[in-house]
Amino acid sequence: MKEPYYEEKHKKLIAAGLLCAIALTLTACGTKTDEPKAANAATPASGKVTVYMPSPAGLSNKIAKGFEKKTGIKVEQFQGTTGEILARLEAEKSNPAADVVILASWSDGLSMKQKGELAAYQPKNADKLAKDFKDNDNQLIGYSASAVGVIYNKNVIPSLSADWKDLADPQYQGKLAIPDPEKSGACKDFLAGYVTKYGWDALEGMAKNGMKVPGANKAALEAVTTGEVGILVAGVDYNAYASIKKGEPLAIYYPKSGTIVNPRPAMIMKNAPDKENAQKFMDYLLSDEVQQMVADACLLPGRSDMKAKNTQLSDIPQIPADWNKMMSIASETAAKLNALCK
Repeated sequence: MKEPYYEEKHKKLIAAGLLCAIALTLTACGTKTDEPKAANAATPASGKVTVYMPSPAGLSNKIAKGFEKKTGIKVEQFQGTTGEILARLEAEKSNPAADVVILASWSDGLSMKQKGELAAYQPKNADKLAKDFKDNDNQLIGYSASAVGVIYNKNVIPSLSADWKDLADPQYQGKLAIPDPEKSGACKDFLAGYVTKYGWDALEGMAKNGMKVPGANKAALEAVTTGEVGILVAGVDYNAYASIKKGEPLAIYYPKSGTIVNPRPAMIMKNAPDKENAQKFMDYLLSDEVQQMVADACLLPGRSDMKAKNTQLSDIPQIPADWNKMMSIASETAAKLNALCK
């Protein structure tokens, strides 16, 4: 007599089970977990961005603080020379940490691009960049620039206007120094550009004059500031302008045969852990606020609509830069110069 009851209950359980299965199927169909992600999709924001930046340290700190105030995103910094930054990136290859890398060498940025280490992104205001301050694939963004010149101590040499080749004259024996081009990206790129255009004669002559290599940009400038030597060959201009502003007895000029203006590339790493925040940081670099910070730090602003504090970009005599050629010989040229000066 109880069988109909159990049969009815059994039917209800089967029906309920079917309804649950249908519901689960519909829920699964509504999800997007199986859809492929876009290859270049930005990684989710984490509340921080890791940036590797070269000198000047004061500028780097101002940019970091300004970005944090504007966005609430914490900036974790590593500051060093171009050589130190590249060495750190190499050491971290198996566990990438950097989101944005800024170098003082365009050729080193091109080398990173050639190795497939960069992601493409066109920041806001990129259309206002100076000519050739951006690569065609939006992987290198020259948010600022520097040039190298001849810096001299007026207490040692009251006046100087010698061209590069003139510094090979024996009258400058024992009076010359140059930044270590294997540590200074700006000096390395200048040497590559100069050798491409003019060859080695002048540099070999300077080396015969006992040209010293005190260290990277800061140490090299110190040697001239203290009067240890009278002339710094291929010294970065922003360091000279900042020291002159402080009252140091220095002067700087750009030799008439030309120099290399070196855009400082800001780049998003292909394996950036926080790519979305990296893009926001890149946007900030080209903002009015940062471009004014750049000018105040005696660097050349990357944007053509912003004025430099000292010499304007258009007033600097330039060696035409064949960046691909320069990239291919830059490291070799730097090593050779150091060997000549030993």
